[in-house]
Amino acid sequence: MVDVFSGRLLVSRDGRSVDPEEALQNKVVGLYFSAGWCSPCRDFTPVLCEFYTELLEETEPPAPFEVVFISSDHSAEEMLGYMHAMHGDWLALPFHDPYKHDLKKKYNITAIPKLVIVKQTGEVITDKGRKQIRDKGRSCFRNWLESADIFQNFS
Repeated sequence: MVDVFSGRLLVSRDGRSVDPEEALQNKVVGLYFSAGWCSPCRDFTPVLCEFYTELLEETEPPAPFEVVFISSDHSAEEMLGYMHAMHGDWLALPFHDPYKHDLKKKYNITAIPKLVIVKQTGEVITDKGRKQIRDKGRSCFRNWLESADIFQNFS
């Protein structure tokens, strides 16, 4: 993920700046393209929230997983409202960072919500993260982890 977010900062839900190199190292990363105004997004976000919480808080050790939200909201205020109201304690690309357009192009985002699961290199494991979470629940994470080439004794 160093390549994907090199030279950028991410933000946490509480507004802190986060170094992506530290936060995303040795993790499977879900790039979550979404917006608060989008009803399918508002439908899926609580499902992703529960999935994220189960992986990070209910497994020992916590799963090597992180979500980075890339907003399609109309304003920074809308983005923050959506993050505070519905999101898990995951990270986001700052609203005003023009890099979100490059990411949408790179990962061929034509509709939202879209959850693209990527390796450390930014290479796509699956662009069907949303469907896989809905169909398989937590068990899909093991497949992502195996594809991610991350050494981890996650069970």
